[in-house]
Order: sequence, then C-alpha cells, then structure tokens
Amino acid sequence: MLDVTRPKAWAHLDEDVRQAVRHGAPAPSHGWLTGVHGPGWRGAWDRAADRMREEPAEARLALALCDPDGRIRQAALPYAAGRPEVLPLVAVRAADWVRPVRARALALLREALPAASHETLAVTAPVILRLGGRLRGGDAVELLDGLLRDGPPARVTALLLGCRDAATRRAALGVALDRKLYDGLGLALVAAGDHDPLVQERAASAAVAAGEPDATAPVLLGSRFGRVRAAGVTALRGAGRHAEAEPYLHDRSGRTRACARWVVRQGGGDPVALYRAACAAPDPPARAPLGLGECGTRSADAPLLRELTGHPEGPVRASAVAGLRLLDAVEPARMKALLDDPEPAVVREARRALRPWSV
Repeated sequence: MLDVTRPKAWAHLDEDVRQAVRHGAPAPSHGWLTGVHGPGWRGAWDRAADRMREEPAEARLALALCDPDGRIRQAALPYAAGRPEVLPLVAVRAADWVRPVRARALALLREALPAASHETLAVTAPVILRLGGRLRGGDAVELLDGLLRDGPPARVTALLLGCRDAATRRAALGVALDRKLYDGLGLALVAAGDHDPLVQERAASAAVAAGEPDATAPVLLGSRFGRVRAAGVTALRGAGRHAEAEPYLHDRSGRTRACARWVVRQGGGDPVALYRAACAAPDPPARAPLGLGECGTRSADAPLLRELTGHPEGPVRASAVAGLRLLDAVEPARMKALLDDPEPAVVREARRALRPWSV
C-alpha cells in the first residue's frame, strides 16, 4: 500500500520499482506489484508507444513512469495527462535526469496544476517541494511557486489548511503572508490550529504584528500549544491589558510563563510578589512554586518552597521541588526522602534534583 499523503513515499516508489526491474523481481514492500514482473510486462513496455492503444491501468502506468529505461518513462508520460492519481509521479519525473523526460513532465505539470483539485494539489505539491533539493528539481518548484503567488487565493488556503505535509504548509504560509491573504484573526486561527512549530511561530508572530489584539488574543490564548499562548500573552501587552496576563504566570508552558512575567512587569506589576502570594495561599496553583523558582531568589524564597514540598497536593509538591532546583537550593537529604513520595511527578523531580550528587 502507498500512503499518497507522504511525499517521500512517491520517491521511494520510484526507487523501489527501478530496483525491482533491474533485479528481475518486484520490490517486496509493494504488494500491488505482484503479478506484473518478469520479461513479459517489461517487453511490452519496451514497445509502449506503439502497443498501448487504450488507457493503461493506474498500476501499469505507475510502473512505466518509474521504469529505469528513460524511453519507457517518456513514452508513458502522455498517458498521464488527465490522470490526477499519478500526477505526483509526473512531479517526480519533472526532476528526471533525462532531459526529454523532464521537459515532457514539466509541460504536463504546467497543464495539470492550474486545473487540479485541492486534494490533488495537496498530494502533488509536497512531492514537488521535496524534490526541489535535487539537481534538476528547481523548475518544478518555481512552477508551483508561481501558481501559488499568481493563482486564486483558495489554492494557498487549501494547502495551508488542508495539507498534511508540514514543509508544504510552511511554503503556503510564506506565500499567504507575502500576498497578505489573512488578517490578524485568520493568522491567529492558523497558528492555533497547526501542529508544526514553525507554522505556529510564524503565524502567531504575524498575528500579533497585525495589531488586532481584541480579535487575536482570545484565539491565541486558547491554543493548546505553548508558543502560541505565549504570543497571545504578548498581544495583551500591545492592547494595554497587562493585568489579564496574570493567570498565565501559572501556565504549563515555561515560555508562556516567561512572557506573562514580562507583560506583568511592563504594566508595572511584580511577578515575584504575585508568585509569593500565590504560594502562600492555602490552595496554591500547581505551578506557582515552579514560577517562583524561575524568577525568585534563593535567600528569600527557598524556605517557602521547602515548606511546600510537604503540601497535600502532589503537583504542588513536584512544582516546589522543581523550584528549589532552579534556585540552586536543593537539600540532598530532603530530596532523598521524597524519592518515596506516592506522587510519580515528585519522584521524577527529586531524582532530577539529586543528579549533581549522584555517583
């Protein structure tokens, strides 16, 4: 089976078929090749231009497009016209080392890509971009880039929101930013919904730079990704809403906590004092001790954190141990006692704190 959404699968298919033909047997990893190997099918394809009087089946066409013989690859390309299921293999041939094959494949791409469906483009574009690093792959990349920059915005959106390949989404985002296809809210939605760190980073930064904090901040702050929430906290500063950053002093993301501390300071607040007050409360937020360890001082704050290592709540104890480690205020005897703690997170943090004393 071939996962058509993975660009390297098409390149591997090309290589596997070539190796299979050269060695006289099909590649074992592709079950659909069974029954099409041997001199019979190879001899038929040697006379492909004369003997193929009807549209070949998808598998036969794929085999011919990957054949080691450049004449067979060239003879098969005309039959790929209007066949979106093999367009990624046409993209592979657009980086072919045989000039006539390459030229014919590029001509087919010029004809097919402007009219391709969003689904076909989402499968073919990653192959083009992946092969762009090859010696002869630049022409196809240039063709795709021109299509995205000069074509309908819907094509860019389809790749940015509907393509599984991260590199393709990055390229689509770059075009979208250059063409100014999204407002701040649109960019915030892209950042909050994408799994790729680079897409998140770039889209979130652009969303903040758009200067629309009332629209973008709620979306960014609601993301499950820490770097996106951090951008949302930064957007609060641009809106002058510094106090709204205080809850994010206890965020699970260290980056978000750091941004929240910066925003609070920009608004005239004291994050250290806020952390101390939170840690002294009867029911402190789980990450308040950790935040205090990140910005407090050993002399002033270590006693409070040591006291919290005995708190009834396991997450608070684990956070206190982590805070002591950050303040360089670890007492080995206390940490060794915590190795028997019933909370696994406390044991992990205690072990981490004891590493400098391990033999």
